[in-house]
Amino acid sequence: VQLVESGGGSVQPGGSLRLSCAASGFTFTSYVMRWYRRAPGKDPELVASITTAGGPFYADSVKGRFTISRDNAKNSVYLQMNSLKAEDTAVYYCKPEPGNYWGQGTQVTVSA
Repeated sequence: VQLVESGGGSVQPGGSLRLSCAASGFTFTSYVMRWYRRAPGKDPELVASITTAGGPFYADSVKGRFTISRDNAKNSVYLQMNSLKAEDTAVYYCKPEPGNYWGQGTQVTVSA
């Protein structure tokens, strides 16, 4: 299993980023895909999830600002992040569910 996250960076509050996750080594279409984030000194937090049929779930902290999507033809999952806040600063990871597989993550930093 390989998960490669990309698209992170540094933005000012109110800015936007689009994260991508390229997955391989498993039957992508059979798995729920999730985005987690881990801020320094904190436990990993579930940010968003998308079912095999495309049904989304969002944590309350990002609802209305983030959008998760998937492209089964490209074995990829995305996270569009708008109206970013300082508290969104973290390393973001995608993860298939079930399964304990993690990529290297992509750093998102939101600061003025």
